[in-house]
Amino acid sequence: MRLFTIGFTKTTAENFFDRLKRSGTNAIVDIRLNNVSQLAGFAKRDDLKYFAKTICGIDYRHLPKMAPSQEILDKFKKDGGDWAEYEKKFLDLMQARHIENIDRKLLDGGCLLCSEDKPHHCHRRLVAEYLKQYWGDVEVTHL
Repeated sequence: MRLFTIGFTKTTAENFFDRLKRSGTNAIVDIRLNNVSQLAGFAKRDDLKYFAKTICGIDYRHLPKMAPSQEILDKFKKDGGDWAEYEKKFLDLMQARHIENIDRKLLDGGCLLCSEDKPHHCHRRLVAEYLKQYWGDVEVTHL
């Protein structure tokens, strides 16, 4: 199973969509809690759905079940929380939600999307690693 990840900040729309096209992904899998923020620029839900189909010929799916809760986000982003604490709370949340039970067809060949430009301190990486741990046969590529 192939799973890609990508973030949309600190890049241009051209670079973002070129990376998606070159990757061979079949869908953007939006795992953000809030996907309509004005801060999202070209990555707002409706625009992203249109651009994904028109520019890349791929689907768009929103799976907020794979996003951190507002409480976890706020504690980390607004209150200057610790990454290790964020990671633990989010891993606990994924376990409680049993995200490993999702239909694999929704993710195979898909590209997990969030805002962070790099995967190091990002929940998309945590989701990909969590699923790889449970499913075993997941090849993860960070775009």
